[in-house]
Amino acid sequence: MAKTKTKFMCQSCGYESAKWMGKCPGCGAWNTMAEETFKTGAGPKRGSFQHSAQTAQKAAPITKIETASEPRIMTKMKELNRVLGNGIVKGSLVLIGGDPGIGKSTLLLQVSSQLADLGNRVLYISGEESVKQTKLRADRLDVSSDELLVLAETDMEFITKAIDEAGPAFVVIDSIQTVYQSEITSAPGSVSQVRECTAELMRIAKTKGIAVFIVGHVTKEGSIAGPRLLEHMVDAVLYFEGERHHTYRILRAVKNRFGSTNEMGIFEMKEAGLAEVLNPSEIFLEERSKGAAGSTVVASMEGTRPVLVEIQALISPTSFGNPRRMATGIDHNRVPLLMAVLEKRVGLLLQNQDAYLKVAGGVKLDEPAIDLAVAVSIASSFRDVPTNPMDIIIGEVGLTGEVRRVSRIEQRVQEAAKLGFKRVIIPEANIGGWTAPAGLKVIGVKSVSEALQHSLGG
Repeated sequence: MAKTKTKFMCQSCGYESAKWMGKCPGCGAWNTMAEETFKTGAGPKRGSFQHSAQTAQKAAPITKIETASEPRIMTKMKELNRVLGNGIVKGSLVLIGGDPGIGKSTLLLQVSSQLADLGNRVLYISGEESVKQTKLRADRLDVSSDELLVLAETDMEFITKAIDEAGPAFVVIDSIQTVYQSEITSAPGSVSQVRECTAELMRIAKTKGIAVFIVGHVTKEGSIAGPRLLEHMVDAVLYFEGERHHTYRILRAVKNRFGSTNEMGIFEMKEAGLAEVLNPSEIFLEERSKGAAGSTVVASMEGTRPVLVEIQALISPTSFGNPRRMATGIDHNRVPLLMAVLEKRVGLLLQNQDAYLKVAGGVKLDEPAIDLAVAVSIASSFRDVPTNPMDIIIGEVGLTGEVRRVSRIEQRVQEAAKLGFKRVIIPEANIGGWTAPAGLKVIGVKSVSEALQHSLGG
């Protein structure tokens, strides 16, 4: 006979303890240990892969295994296809996270409609809205298809039955924090519930070949709510980023078993839903003020796509003992590093200056090729000398002041030429082996000092 016992589980990392503790030994978070009850001596957990002796598989040499040649399912959203790795893989489990109101449900409802229009049966399961509320949102987005089935349910047992009866090719769960297993006594959204419900959905996806999309809430720190195990279980983790009061949204992949994690998709929130932004460089540069000191443009690679973005810097004398260093859109640790290089190798006295840097448009840049543009922005603002608005600056900066080679230089330069820029400053090591576009002057530099001479005239 099963016995009921209690244990304390961290709601952040899933660490289990027999007694309550203020600080979790697993992740170090405070006040995350919650009491949960469970039954001992019960049968196998739901969500685990169960095989009979007849269906159990045997280990085979990898050279004897035949790979399936099933094509990926392409949606009408090219941005989503790029982020997923060129389409949706059958039997995959995809987790989409983002802040409340950012547009996760809108994106998945639009994608569900597109897949249904292509002849695929889609089951949209909402645990946060009734079917009438979902219909109201669908009418606003002009979503209508007989192959799109809507269900308002949170019990995992009934969800499993609905999937068996409908036989869909795609399933959307909105959201995983509202779904629960009746056999587990803890509340929906707890570590146990999220783990077991996700495991059950994984079993359904892998055994039936159904692509499952699940929505995950995020914490105030911006990470997916629930145990970290949730992100390890799924095949892909996508983050929907952006400010609620701005129209542009960015979809990023932080984990993808079927493609690159460096891709980025950009959408614009409109009255009729999300629309793709096919040329983000124009969007990020359309409000740029030309002739302003501290502004430079860099060609950054987001996966396979070059994106031109503006980097702004504001350098002003400090009124504190320790000057401030603030950065939005780039690693804040990179700012004092580059300022130290400018002070040591170029001779700029920046130790008594506050520095504020920002990447316009809400984009986050993390590649080293933006170093030179950041350094030029800082020097431009410090000297109060504007850069040439027709310049693109690309390069990695070393601690000795040298400018190092960057990858995919030809694609970056081609994007600059397409948007009408006249001159590009790049590392000298990148010159050669490719042809520059007509009308674009390419300048190779070896050091930061040389780059400042070309961009600021000294």
